[in-house]
Amino acid sequence: LQNVRIDPNSISFSMWKDIPVPFYLSVHFFEVLNPKQVLQGAKPAVIQRGPYVYREYRYKTNITFHDNDTVSYLEYRNLFFQPDMSNGTEEDYIVVPNILLMGAAVMMEKLPNVLKILLSGALAGLKQEAFMNRTVGEIMWGYEDPLIDTINALVPGLIPFKGKFGLFAEFNNSNSGLFTVNTGMKNISQVHMVDSWNGLKKVNYWRSSGCNMINGTAGEMWPPFMSPTSLEFYSPDACRSMTLVYEQSRKFKGVPTYRFVAPKTLFANGTDYPPNEGFCPCLQSGIQNVSTCRLNAPMFISHPHFYNADPSLVSAVEGLHPNKDQHALFLDVHPMTGIPMHCSIKLQLNLYIKQVSGIMQTGKIKPVVLPLLWFAESGSIDGSVLKQFYTNLVLLPSVLDYLQYIFLGLSVLLVISAAVLLVMNK
Repeated sequence: LQNVRIDPNSISFSMWKDIPVPFYLSVHFFEVLNPKQVLQGAKPAVIQRGPYVYREYRYKTNITFHDNDTVSYLEYRNLFFQPDMSNGTEEDYIVVPNILLMGAAVMMEKLPNVLKILLSGALAGLKQEAFMNRTVGEIMWGYEDPLIDTINALVPGLIPFKGKFGLFAEFNNSNSGLFTVNTGMKNISQVHMVDSWNGLKKVNYWRSSGCNMINGTAGEMWPPFMSPTSLEFYSPDACRSMTLVYEQSRKFKGVPTYRFVAPKTLFANGTDYPPNEGFCPCLQSGIQNVSTCRLNAPMFISHPHFYNADPSLVSAVEGLHPNKDQHALFLDVHPMTGIPMHCSIKLQLNLYIKQVSGIMQTGKIKPVVLPLLWFAESGSIDGSVLKQFYTNLVLLPSVLDYLQYIFLGLSVLLVISAAVLLVMNK
């Protein structure tokens, strides 16, 4: 118990403070093969590009212990491209939807026609098209686009940012918000459980109290003595708490683990799973509308290739091949300590595109949830950390467990021997 508390004197504290596990972010893009045909109403055809792999370093700063058995901290992430592990370079060009244009078009659909006509004319002058051919680096980390200034001028506040736009621009060299979690010093069953995030006990992105709740841990460790049922964590990237369910008991390099996976209900819509009604307005099951926490842009998250989603989502886009081995997320956790030994968290980012009356750049595009990319954050304990973990938290407890039975057996023998001697003496 002392070793798994958030305490500078515990074995797991240094692991919690500066995660020694080598984490990798692997990004797979979906390149659109037939952009001209899509503009005429054809079904999009995509091909997966990548992976583009980044070494991810995580460390905590501003660690502050409080009197109520909690600790606050900021965790930062730094990403470094790994050419030798990638299938391509950041200079690769990929054809993807013009995210700013198509997102803004859907966001402006209900605005007066005069505004849409003005935007359409401005887009024509800027030579903006529905699809763009940009490098991986530009899509990831940002590119300058005069469209940003144009949209801000025509519809102030529609997109609350300036300068460069990139899907991962705010992901690198940044923190995931101020977490305050329980240390477990007084109650070990609450260790790592989130007390608040950015000072909030719940968020306000969703339409129900249950969906807004900040439940579970920060996704790094869990309380010890886990039961094979479920675990919860709050994900700032997904803007919600997630519950994973027990699948099976396994071993990772000799260490016993519980494998937890996503239930089919994780991204189900409110019709198929009523508790998720608060995440709506929804489309088909298997995708979650995250527009309320993504600047109101028509963005959806899902499992890669729409794994575990409504088959209509897969059939609407050519080139998708969902399967469990490649696209299901999992967490392998040592149940005695609550420490993850091996994990791969996978999510897909999707953009809802359609023809918008008054904006000629959207052509005759049929409504479709188009995959942009999917990524996996993966890591596993190895090397000296695994050796220390195995020795201190697996081997020694096992030896002590065996020793207690040996001593118990010896005690029984001594009692029997003493009784025999007592009888013989009489």
